[in-house]
Amino acid sequence: MSESRIERIRHTLEAAFAPEELEIVDESHKHVGHASAKGGGHYIVRIVSKRFAEQPTIQRHRMVYEAMGELMQSEVHALSIQARSPGES
Repeated sequence: MSESRIERIRHTLEAAFAPEELEIVDESHKHVGHASAKGGGHYIVRIVSKRFAEQPTIQRHRMVYEAMGELMQSEVHALSIQARSPGES
């Protein structure tokens, strides 16, 4: 497991969204041996932030990708995003 990558992702998302909830799951171990696994990790991000209020799902994803910036080019190969605003189930 790459704790340093997870901490970089956590720091980046906390700075951008001040989330009420943030969970980052490293699923890289499921992709060992795949050609795509060589360049970066595979992660699931579950995030709840007021910044997502009244934003459609695609815009929420764009916001997360934009916040991740360079990490998406170097540290992360695949990112599954579950972005909600407070009170959404």
